[in-house]
Amino acid sequence: MKTHRREILIYYNPESSSDRKTVAHAQSVVTHVKTYAFGKTPSTTTSWQTILNALKLHPKEILNKASPYYQKHIRGKEFDQESWVNILRHNANLIKAPIAIRGHKAILCNNPTDIYQL
Repeated sequence: MKTHRREILIYYNPESSSDRKTVAHAQSVVTHVKTYAFGKTPSTTTSWQTILNALKLHPKEILNKASPYYQKHIRGKEFDQESWVNILRHNANLIKAPIAIRGHKAILCNNPTDIYQL
């Protein structure tokens, strides 16, 4: 997934105040910010694979391990790469922080100010 260098694309949880702060910081950096709520997009395996490659992270690293769903259904189990991507596709609400993409670079914004790393 690639964006224009003057544009930031953010996947986030609109119900989280910290995630909304990340979007606000992004809007202070560039004028064009596209936001997508978790669970709405990306919906394809290829999109998620591209995002994970840009993040240089394993799918398990971006999941909220404190979530009751994670604790009950995922914790302690081993999955192949495709299964991890499918977990992300179908449980985007488990993602622990917003994902921001600018150009070829992507980051997991654990803090709202992480957006400035782009």
